[in-house]
Amino acid sequence: MTDEQRGGRRPGRPLPQLRSAAGAVVLAAALAGLAGCSGGATGSAGSADRKPAAPDQLSADPLTAVRSAADITGRTGSAHAATELVTESAEKKAVFTGTGGYDYVKRIGRLEVAVPPGAATTGKIVEVVLPGTVYLQNSGAKVPEGKWVKLDVRQLPDGNLVSSGATDPASAAGALRGAQKAELVGIETVGGVPLKHYRGTLDLAKAAEATGGRGGDGLRMGAQTFTVRDVPYDVWLDEQGRLHKVVEVYTFAGAPGSKEAKDQVKVVSTTSLADFGKPVEAAEPAAADIYAMKPTESPK
Repeated sequence: MTDEQRGGRRPGRPLPQLRSAAGAVVLAAALAGLAGCSGGATGSAGSADRKPAAPDQLSADPLTAVRSAADITGRTGSAHAATELVTESAEKKAVFTGTGGYDYVKRIGRLEVAVPPGAATTGKIVEVVLPGTVYLQNSGAKVPEGKWVKLDVRQLPDGNLVSSGATDPASAAGALRGAQKAELVGIETVGGVPLKHYRGTLDLAKAAEATGGRGGDGLRMGAQTFTVRDVPYDVWLDEQGRLHKVVEVYTFAGAPGSKEAKDQVKVVSTTSLADFGKPVEAAEPAAADIYAMKPTESPK
C-alpha cells in the first residue's frame, strides 16, 4: 500500500545549497544535515469470509525482496530506530546519531538527533515526521526555546532526507521501492538473527512514484537535488522480509551547479530497526507550541 494510503563550509551553515526561501535547511551543523513506510496497495475491502493474508516471506528474487521491504516492515505496526548520518567533503566531516521510532499505523515517527561539535545549536534536534510534513525542535537560534518549526518537506530541496541530521525510517525504507539493481551479498547474523545482505542501486524518482501521495514528496525532492541519480545502498532483511538495517549514500554539490569531484559532498545514511510491533511514542506538537516564522525568515 502506498504511504498515502498508510500511513569546505563554515561551521553552522549546513548544506547551503539546500536552502529554500523559508529557511529549508534548519539544522545548524559543522558540515551538513509518511508517510508510513508500509507502502503498496491494500486493494478493496474483502468479504466477511475472506481468508486471512498469508504471512510475509522474503522473496527468493533479490530485487523483489528489496522493493517489498518497506511494505512488509510497515505491516509490523511499528519499529524502534537508530540512525547515523555521516557527511563528508574534501575538507570537513560531521557525524549525527539519533534514536526514535515510527508508528506505521498512525503514520508518525519521532527522532532525537545528537548534534556534533561545531554546530550553531547544541544538544539534540527533535524531529517529528508525518507524510510530507516535518516538525523540528531546537532547530536554530531564532526559534524560541521549546518551540517547534513546522515545514512541508517540499520546502526542503533534499526532501528532509539528510538536512535534519537523519533519514527518517519511513523515507529510508520507502527509497528501496525505487531499487533498480539488487544482488545477494550473503547471510550475516546480527544480534542472533540471520539476515540476508543485499547490495545495489536505487532511483529516488521511481521510489517517489511507487510510494505515491504525500509520502513520496520527500523522495521526489531528493531526486531533483542529489547529483548522483543511481543511489548506492546496502540492506539487511530477515526471513520475513522485514528491514533490519539499510545504508544509503547520497551525493550533492557543495558548490551549487558544480559537477567537479572536489565540490561533491557525500552523505552516508544508516537506519537500523528493531523491536517490531513495540509501541512508539510520537505525536504532533500542540498548535500553541509551533513557532510561526515569517515567509522570508530562516530559523537559524
